Parts: sequence; structure tokens; C-alpha cells
Amino acid sequence: MLMPKRVKYRKPHSAPRIKGYAKGNTEIRWGEYAIKALEPKWITARQIEACRVTIVRYLKKKGKLWIRIFPDKAITKHPAETRMGKGKGDPDHWVAVVKPGRIMFEIEGIDDQIASEIYHRVSAKLPISTKLLKRETV
Repeated sequence: MLMPKRVKYRKPHSAPRIKGYAKGNTEIRWGEYAIKALEPKWITARQIEACRVTIVRYLKKKGKLWIRIFPDKAITKHPAETRMGKGKGDPDHWVAVVKPGRIMFEIEGIDDQIASEIYHRVSAKLPISTKLLKRETV
């Protein structure tokens, strides 16, 4: 699964809400099709990996995939049945902070029918509503 090799602070502050729209990564850069987030949410490394496996299995070495999000925020947790206090818990898992408008995945080398099928399969794995984009050819 995805996780950073090194981080400056092991236990970051966890903001309770994600406000606003994505500042960058809002346009298709490399691929022909893209999956875009429409809601704010933390996407876990397991969810990203599940989407990657789904796309790669359906592509079958025909197309190319770019993952445009990375889980770089640690979520901490205390062990079960532990008393309160004694500081902040240990890092449990990693999440990517996704805001509305963010491009999460890009795919190239496939046709419209395969792209829509991949989109439906991937959107079932994600906890947010998403949109399939196609690059405008000029």
C-alpha cells in the first residue's frame, strides 16, 4: 500500500472538516480520461489500492494509468480497551485529503466503452461521488 517513506512529523493535526475546492490538479494532464472528485473526503491508502487493482485488472496491459493522489496524512488511533489520556495514539493508517475538483486517476489508451466501465467499477470502491472526464481535443 501507499505510504510516505519519511515524514517530518509522525503525528499531524487532524482537521475535522475539509473546506473549499482543490487549488491544483483540477485538469487532465497526461491521460485521455480522468476520474474527478465531487465531494470532500479523506481517501485511505486501502481505497486507493483497491481502485488501482480494479483499473489494472480491467486494462489488461492495454492502457496506461496515473494515480494523482497520494496518502501523506497519518491518522492516529489508540489501541482497543485503553484508558483515556497518555498522549496521542500511534499512527494507524494513511489518508489523502481530497477536495472537490481534484483529479484522482487518469487513464490513456482505451475507448469510451471501457472507460465508462472502469469508471463505474472504481466509483463503487470510493466513498465519494465522482465524475468521468474526457480530454477535449482541439
